[in-house]
Amino acid sequence: MKNIEYKWVALSCTSLGALLSVLSSSTLIIALPDIMRELHASMNAIIWTVMIYMLAITILVPSIGRIADMIGRKKLFVSGFMIFTIGSVLCGFSETAWQLILFRFVQSIGGALLLAISTPIVADAFPKGELGKALGINGMIISVGSVIGPILGGAFVLIGWRWIFYINLPIGIFGTIWAWRQLKELEILPQKQKFDWLGTLSFTIGMLTLLVALTLGGFKGWLNLSTLVLFALAVVFMITFIKIESSIEHPMLDLSLFKNRILAFAYTSNLLNGIARGAVTFLLVFYFQGIKGLDPVVAGILLTPFALSMMIMAPISGRLSDRYGSRMLSSVGLLISALGLIGMMEIKATTSITELAIWMFISGLGSGMFFSPNTSAIMGAVSPQRRGIAGGIRTMMNNAGSVISMALSMAIISSSITPEALQGLFSGTQVGSQGIAVAQFVAGLRTAFMISFIMSLMGAVISYMRGSEKTDLVKVTS
Repeated sequence: MKNIEYKWVALSCTSLGALLSVLSSSTLIIALPDIMRELHASMNAIIWTVMIYMLAITILVPSIGRIADMIGRKKLFVSGFMIFTIGSVLCGFSETAWQLILFRFVQSIGGALLLAISTPIVADAFPKGELGKALGINGMIISVGSVIGPILGGAFVLIGWRWIFYINLPIGIFGTIWAWRQLKELEILPQKQKFDWLGTLSFTIGMLTLLVALTLGGFKGWLNLSTLVLFALAVVFMITFIKIESSIEHPMLDLSLFKNRILAFAYTSNLLNGIARGAVTFLLVFYFQGIKGLDPVVAGILLTPFALSMMIMAPISGRLSDRYGSRMLSSVGLLISALGLIGMMEIKATTSITELAIWMFISGLGSGMFFSPNTSAIMGAVSPQRRGIAGGIRTMMNNAGSVISMALSMAIISSSITPEALQGLFSGTQVGSQGIAVAQFVAGLRTAFMISFIMSLMGAVISYMRGSEKTDLVKVTS
């Protein structure tokens, strides 16, 4: 029988990993202007500093999840702490923007290991009736990181941007030692499984070309030759991947997971939520800095209503999902998020920050209500031998949605801002609307928020269509 205390120890390990990853991302956003100036970086290089992390995690987590189902969780999770810590220190030593991008890729490998393995560890440690509560606590810790990240980022900028990476060293060392000493392998995993190298290669190339195509489309245009070629390559490699996975005994991504109704609809709603929410905060930073004339640190701090409401709601919705199931909570959560986006659709150059904070708070409440129950439904619908890949796909879907959202948003922003103004806003050398077609920019924001609203509504419908957990109790097994 599982040690009743172990589940909380395991949760402390995964929460620390999540906090480390979120803090690193949220502090980095605030420091980008200083990094851009000190490293004499172009706007393109700075954007890739952010995007390389998102792209790498999206591509890597399914493969890592599959490996976790083969060899166990502990070694991979501890390795994630170590690699993330090493990557952070290397980022702090960077002398050029392209060095920073390379070391951010190293950091992203550690981040992918932490994100892909944390949910299976929690699902292994907690009984199904308490899984929602545990995931809610995990979500609350993530939200705490999102709240304090911009504030810490602003403080670190005052003493030097490199400290946003150096601060990860003591946290990472402690997390590595703590996870190594405390985590256990609780599940007996199948023996003599083979890793699907061919499927993994085709998936990696297919996803990479797809995500890069989406990113280039947002910057250079959707009919750009490079964008079209990358989309074509993505289609070819993903079709190849599906054929490979359908014909081998031990696939990297078990397509039978998508035959489970709960999983298929939970994954789809997760993707749609990622598209709806992925770039909302990104767009508002541009609005606060470009239209309202606020400096980057203040602009970042003004985004905290999202994280505060998620911090409040995530543990509550997690507990409720243990008692009442995930279907209604997840669906209502996306509807509440859509309500907040309705308010943002009315944004104007003169809209007060207080009004925006209210709509952000409402939207964050909805996201907090959606996250824990939806994740609990995914992890509760698979056998222990499939939790790694199930959690990996969930993370991939959410990150892929965020990349799509960022691409659409950049297309909207770049159409209404001169390149000089865009670079100035990124570097922090410009606050105010010089070089911005204000009416066109605000219209673009409204369009982006309308798209987000539609995605949230579609996600709510898809989430509800999953049906009740009681009507689909057959778990996906090996």
